[in-house]
Amino acid sequence: MQFFQKNILLNNKIVTLGLLFLCSLMLNAQSGELLNLPKYIAPKDRIAFAMYTVSKKTLKLTAQFYPIQDFEPFEATLEIKENNTWKKVAETKIIYPGYTAPFKVKNWDDTKQTQYRVVHNNNAFYEGVIQKNPEYKNKFVLAAFTCNSIYPNHGGDISRDDIVENMKKIKPDLVFFSGDQVYDHSSHYLYWIKFGKDFEDILRNTPSIIIPDDHDIGQGNLWGQNGKKADQRRGVSGGYYMPVEYVKEVERAQTSHLPDPFDPTPIEQGIGVYYTCLTWGGISFAILEDRKFKSGLVEVTAQNPDIFPNGVSEAIFNKNVDTKKLDIQGSTLLGKRQLDFLEHWTTDWEDASMKTVLSQTIFAMANNYSGKHDRELIADFDTNGWPQTARNNALKVIRKSFSPMIAGDQHLGTLVQHGIDNFQDAGYSFSVPAIANFWLRWWDPQIEGKNRAKNAPKYTGDFLDGFQNKMTVLAAANPTLPEIKEGGKLSTRAAGYGIVTYNKKERTITFDCWARNVDITNPNSKQYKGWPITINQTDNFTIHNGFELPTLKLSKSNQVVTVRNQNTKEVVSSIRIKGSKYQPKTTTKGTFLIEVGEGKNKKYFENIIAKKQNRSTLKIEL
Repeated sequence: MQFFQKNILLNNKIVTLGLLFLCSLMLNAQSGELLNLPKYIAPKDRIAFAMYTVSKKTLKLTAQFYPIQDFEPFEATLEIKENNTWKKVAETKIIYPGYTAPFKVKNWDDTKQTQYRVVHNNNAFYEGVIQKNPEYKNKFVLAAFTCNSIYPNHGGDISRDDIVENMKKIKPDLVFFSGDQVYDHSSHYLYWIKFGKDFEDILRNTPSIIIPDDHDIGQGNLWGQNGKKADQRRGVSGGYYMPVEYVKEVERAQTSHLPDPFDPTPIEQGIGVYYTCLTWGGISFAILEDRKFKSGLVEVTAQNPDIFPNGVSEAIFNKNVDTKKLDIQGSTLLGKRQLDFLEHWTTDWEDASMKTVLSQTIFAMANNYSGKHDRELIADFDTNGWPQTARNNALKVIRKSFSPMIAGDQHLGTLVQHGIDNFQDAGYSFSVPAIANFWLRWWDPQIEGKNRAKNAPKYTGDFLDGFQNKMTVLAAANPTLPEIKEGGKLSTRAAGYGIVTYNKKERTITFDCWARNVDITNPNSKQYKGWPITINQTDNFTIHNGFELPTLKLSKSNQVVTVRNQNTKEVVSSIRIKGSKYQPKTTTKGTFLIEVGEGKNKKYFENIIAKKQNRSTLKIEL
């Protein structure tokens, strides 16, 4: 038998966890996951942390437990405080493996702040606050994080206190963790508790969107390919390597507090899905799983043996390769199910004036050095720059709702505007920097960007990425060159996070990119070079040299206007307009159907002609 100790910092206390193989460990026969049992946890401390969302009057809250021991019950209750008395509003089973307790409460009153507590065995109590819906606030603040490495080789277990203290000061309305909360690859449960305790003071009192990425589910990279079984942890063949119950546990732990999935039908191997939408504070968020349906690399390798002489590879460094050849027919990115979801979400503006798409990584390859700054990376299949046609199809749907995109995974903070047919004809995308950044990436092209702003760095402007997708780079938080110093305050390693502020009155979005160990409330503190950047909501679908429909003059302000192709009924664009005057544009000429209003109160205007320099008007009484 083998025995060793593992020291973990939990909530500022050093905890020693004994791992005794074949004897002292609990081995889950279904998943093969080793669950570590922290024997020091007293019954009154059985609840580790909790996280929640509220959307469309439904509360979903997941309490994460330490291992249930002895004859303790596998049930928990959720209570709220009313008139200084605790009232039970829900109860649930604690699910094993993983020890998660998911609660759901319908008809939630989100017009007031509410104290809650999770109760176990009338002995353990965990309290927090469900916030009031911030729809009354003009400015909505989202804090975005990614890549929470705690391995010694990944920069060490650096304190997260600077992040937590900043969040306590700014009090974001929503927090988003885009993936790689856990890097252990084989012991998700233990390191998930570590993540929750590090960010506990944020999660217990603030709505949070959390989605897992490749490291969370035990792989170096993930091309999910609809859930097939992967033959190795590299994942290049497509699919999931770890036992199904392991994957399910990870997704349950990290996403069961999200709104119900749009379509809960499982994929292959019975793996679930969680893609959905959340509406909070007047902002609607589409939450994607951009890895789950993405094609593996076997077929693209088979069709391009000259490009892959040594077999499947996650990356290409040969600058003579024509990467357009890699866009093989039939390869997928989001998959039909998620594209259908996005089409449906595009026209659903209930309780929302602005929208945003949240994903694991961005729809471009906005890095060209990876690991070391020694040889230029030509094509990185881990990014959503590939497959190109599938990437373009996703962006074509996303831009219809004038949505920016927020993601992580790349470790490198960037802000780009995507292009499909032309530069800048799709939405803006913010990739936030890593919380802890061991694996470095740079955007450091050898050629200067075209059409960049005056005095802007040469790495900004119009570029073709490695897969020859159009993108306009506005900012990049590159690690310091030429020397990277380890540890310290992470200043040279370009670690950090993003803050996104929505001004609902002005319909603007401001992107902030902050380094670690900086007081972001200090007016003298500076962000990474190039930030902050503010755009208008409508900048996410800019039509240059297109066609115009008549100017709409509405009797009521701030109405939803949806434009459809008259013949196919396909959505061209949909937006809650600002004010009472709006002129829709289209990329093609023809006749179109205009819908104004929501639900049963819509008005329809058919056979409306789009043309150049359209000076006609259409008055609409509502």
